[in-house]
Amino acid sequence: MKALITGATSGIGKKIAEKLNERGWELILTGRNEEVLKQMQKELGKTEIIAADLSQRSEVMRVYGYCREKNIDMLVNNAGYGLFGRFEDIDLEDELNMINVNVVALHILTKLFLRDFKKRDSGIILNVASAAGFMAGPLLSSYYASKNYVLKLSLAIYEELRRDRSGVSITVLCPGPVDTNFNNRAGVTFSAKPITADEAAEYALKRAFARKFFAVPGLAIKAAVIGQRFVPSKLLAAITYNVQKAKKKAGSDERALDR
Repeated sequence: MKALITGATSGIGKKIAEKLNERGWELILTGRNEEVLKQMQKELGKTEIIAADLSQRSEVMRVYGYCREKNIDMLVNNAGYGLFGRFEDIDLEDELNMINVNVVALHILTKLFLRDFKKRDSGIILNVASAAGFMAGPLLSSYYASKNYVLKLSLAIYEELRRDRSGVSITVLCPGPVDTNFNNRAGVTFSAKPITADEAAEYALKRAFARKFFAVPGLAIKAAVIGQRFVPSKLLAAITYNVQKAKKKAGSDERALDR
């Protein structure tokens, strides 16, 4: 069995790579940091690496081209980051690069690998979204919007596969706070106790192998996801604004990298 993992050099992506390796999977890992990829290759074995900047469409296609004849059994779309700040203040180029990684790259890889998987009627797609995908997020507006896209796109694909009685499955991971470099780089602090990247990765794989769509780790986050359905959208946005504002660290920058 072989898996392609994007954003594999840290956080959830790295833990998923380690856990699949323990299960005997062969891996193709991609990320921007080639040195970290080389170190992971040494540590894991049965691993191929391809350094790529997924904010560039040509790089996304290069990754697919490298993998298309390698009989990939599982696609893990983990690469992503966020930008903290008021919508009008965030640099447009930075924002478009984020959208390219969080949305465009995921969209392209999901579509192309889904086509390949459907031809042989097998394969697993694991898309990493966030609990943020269920709501609007003032001060992290584009990030929340991008995770809404991932969640809703994945759900639509799930229903199409279900109607086709397909052997292909899709799972979407929607964690709350996770103890990775994401919030540190964003310059924010957690307002709730985070789970570990190891816990998030293990839960995501458990749900994906069981062909379940939603992977929402933690009882508190499950309750929050259910509860937000009963709160008016404007009120929920106001609450989210206050939560995000309280998380901001004094003197920090506005960029968040790599979940």
